[in-house]
Amino acid sequence: MSNRLFSLVMLLVAGLLFTGKADAAMTLRGPTSQPIGHFEFCKSYPETCGPNAETGIIQITDRSWQSIIEVNNTVNEGIIPRTDMEMHGVAELWSYPSIEGDCEDFVLLKQYMLEREGFPRSALLITVVRQPNGEGHAVLTIRTNRGDIVLDNLDKRALDWTLTPYKFLKRQSEQNSAKWVAIEDGRDMLVGSVR
Repeated sequence: MSNRLFSLVMLLVAGLLFTGKADAAMTLRGPTSQPIGHFEFCKSYPETCGPNAETGIIQITDRSWQSIIEVNNTVNEGIIPRTDMEMHGVAELWSYPSIEGDCEDFVLLKQYMLEREGFPRSALLITVVRQPNGEGHAVLTIRTNRGDIVLDNLDKRALDWTLTPYKFLKRQSEQNSAKWVAIEDGRDMLVGSVR
């Protein structure tokens, strides 16, 4: 199969997996704490943290979607999953991976690569979630005109955030990459329950 035909097939499959609605953006609650791993990362890479020059969403076109899928696949297939303890002997260390990394490292590399593709950093947001087993995890949220989509090293698909199994806790602010905001994720609320 030619590369072009393969790319078109992948776009079609990816498009079927992304069923986001235009209003499927996350609801934010306001400022919250920055993860310590990100705080330390910002000290090492200050150019990646601070006010964003522009804010906005990514328009999903065939070209932009292809770039998103290609970066997601390249990183997911090219990096070997390992914990910070296995790699560095510490519980938490956010860094750009070269051959191995944990979930935050996957996210940092995807964010970096998509920014190099011309996407604004304000639409590429590191996001902290809770997995169904209760463990913490990081994914990349991409703000688009079709809602917020998620790139995850545990899933090859680019998914509307509402289709993931996670409880969304917080993410980077679109205005300032060093600031974080809490996410209102009421999807697991029982019908008829009150807060």
